[in-house]
Amino acid sequence: MAGLLCGTKRKKQVSDLQEEGKNAINAPMLPSGTDIHPEDMLLEENAERIMLDPTSRENPKFKDLLKVLIDWINSELEEDRIIVKDLEEDCYDGQVLQKLFEQLSGRKLNVAEVTQSEIGQKQKLQTVLEAVNELLRPHGWSIEWSVDSIHSKNLVAIVYLLVALAMHFQAAIRLPEHVSVRVVVVKKREGILQTALVTKELTSTTEMMMGRFERDAFDTLMDHAPDKLNVVKTSLITFVNKHLNKLNLEVTELETQFADGVYLILLMGLLEDYFVPLYNFFLTPESFEQKVHNVAFAFELMQDGGLKKPKARPEDVVNLNLKSTLRVLYNLFSNYKDSE
Repeated sequence: MAGLLCGTKRKKQVSDLQEEGKNAINAPMLPSGTDIHPEDMLLEENAERIMLDPTSRENPKFKDLLKVLIDWINSELEEDRIIVKDLEEDCYDGQVLQKLFEQLSGRKLNVAEVTQSEIGQKQKLQTVLEAVNELLRPHGWSIEWSVDSIHSKNLVAIVYLLVALAMHFQAAIRLPEHVSVRVVVVKKREGILQTALVTKELTSTTEMMMGRFERDAFDTLMDHAPDKLNVVKTSLITFVNKHLNKLNLEVTELETQFADGVYLILLMGLLEDYFVPLYNFFLTPESFEQKVHNVAFAFELMQDGGLKKPKARPEDVVNLNLKSTLRVLYNLFSNYKDSE
């Protein structure tokens, strides 16, 4: 008799599960192609679950944002020999987020190094997110992530968290602007699953995102004192020509003549007193990609010389972004102004 009752109860659970899954899949406003598994939809009353709309996952700007974040994490954790390939699969258990936070903050967290069990992973995530939230909340950040959302591989929550960390710690990356995604929000009300489409803004403009941290003397000069900006440009031109003249080269326009990376590479060789083999870069770059390669290579030479990684992206210099070029050159000026 007991076995019969247990079997009946199990059948009812399965039936309820299938019914909820059916309701979720057939619910109004649910985008076609959304991959919902019935077992994922067995929600408690008033609970909700958020899933990324498949069309947003294929958005080129969203894909670009994911790539920028992955490359940034791998750069930061290179010494730990950690390689992230997929944010959902590699960040959900807290291991990567722990190492990233420790690297960025210089603070060691009291957590187990390796956690295989779900309970252990969530405990680690709890410790990491408490430290993150304690750091970010006083600066006005809206907390768009939780232990459950990260551990359930909610990509939107993971991206929100990484963008916030990148912005707070002034990461030397350029986040794509105006990246928004649509998410499917599934809620359970009075036993019925309700769905809605909501747009989430992951990034805004560069000025708005980084302005609170990254505005510097060049922003002030360009916004309020263009006459003084010309004085700075003249000083930088004098500095670079002092060295480039040794190769019978001369600069008159900062924003254009450094855009292909060639002068930057040659300048680094002169400042550090070495010859840069011509096979390492494109001496007469023609495509955008070749120019980006050159500027990125110049950035590597700067880091090899003990300078911090430039905050500008190589693409910004190639695209004639004056502020980015000025920041790069001023960094060189600050470090090598006394060099002969």
